[in-house]
Amino acid sequence: MPRRSPDFDLYLITDRRQTRGRELLEVVEQALDGGVRAVQLREKDLAGKELFLLAENTKSLCARYRAQFFINERIDIALAVDADGVQLGSGAIPIDAGRKLLGESKLIGASTHSIKEALAAEQAGADFILFGPVYFTPSKAAYGKPQGLELLKEVVEKISLSVYAIGGVKPENIAAVKKTGARGVALIAAVISAENPGATSTEMLRLLKA
Repeated sequence: MPRRSPDFDLYLITDRRQTRGRELLEVVEQALDGGVRAVQLREKDLAGKELFLLAENTKSLCARYRAQFFINERIDIALAVDADGVQLGSGAIPIDAGRKLLGESKLIGASTHSIKEALAAEQAGADFILFGPVYFTPSKAAYGKPQGLELLKEVVEKISLSVYAIGGVKPENIAAVKKTGARGVALIAAVISAENPGATSTEMLRLLKA
């Protein structure tokens, strides 16, 4: 079966601790209103029931805006709420095992931090790749120093899948990221922590399409 390609440019990842005290769903809705069409729920510290309830609410919000909804690593929650897909990192269930559980109709994104990891994810059956951190960002500091644009470009050239740049992406560096041939960007703080998440999302999407 041919690999599916994602149809979004901006991949919003949640972090309720970066909302500047606002309700997460309120921030996500503003971003959706601003044009975001893919959201990944990434609240790793939540217990099963809390995560399930938040996932249900976020999924229905995304459905209202015809946006795709992904869950970070928790395939059980993704199946329970009928999410559009999952995002799998190196510590999660293997991609091929995830595919067996999810079936062919769901998208699987792979979070990678080296060319070797990106190539392995492609071989294992991922539908798209997140690669980073491209620039420094506190949330990705644990994954080592920034990979930079040259490595991002190399991944884009060696991988046949859509590649999304992650890590420290802001409006002022989107043009440089685009020059590498990346399909789009994935981000947390640039939108979640923005004073106006909706306007920021609209501007980011404008820059990605420019």
